[in-house]
Amino acid sequence: MIDFNIGEWIYGVFGNNELGVLLCIFLIFFIDAVLFPTLPELFFAMGIMYRPDVFFGAELLIAAIAAEVLGTLALYMVVSRIKIPARIERIVGRYVGFLVMGDERLLLLNRIAPMIPFAGAFISIMKWDIKRSLVYVVAGCILKYGAIAVLSGFFYSYFSSGVAQTVTIAMIVVVIAASIASSLIMSKRKGLR
Repeated sequence: MIDFNIGEWIYGVFGNNELGVLLCIFLIFFIDAVLFPTLPELFFAMGIMYRPDVFFGAELLIAAIAAEVLGTLALYMVVSRIKIPARIERIVGRYVGFLVMGDERLLLLNRIAPMIPFAGAFISIMKWDIKRSLVYVVAGCILKYGAIAVLSGFFYSYFSSGVAQTVTIAMIVVVIAASIASSLIMSKRKGLR
């Protein structure tokens, strides 16, 4: 059996210097927005570990935001140009109707409780306002990944490097677990599972 991890491969190819780490973060977030989930939180934290300072954290955040916006726009444009069967549109509409809210604000909530994969496709199928949707995508990135950067920087300021890495990884595991748990709780409340 072949064991292939795209994130590790991308880091192996690009992650040997600051520019490589930034490119790696960009590619992982872009792939996450367009093709399939990649656990971007974990890779973002690994990027912070490369150089744990405010300026590099800001650069990583900019790379993540750019990738999310470009990935969301790319998928939106592809889905907007193809004929989506009416049955798929109804299924997506019913699914969104079951969620807490049924408009672009879901994209912000999606950072906490991921329930909308492939946001660009949802934006197109639901005919949400693209500009408003992108504002929520950017705001979600700033809130989630900005918090991860700030907390990671705090850990590196007050703990030894090894302890800071351990605490940062533990924090990311908690964030991912909390996101999954909140998605399950919200979907059970709405009768999706």
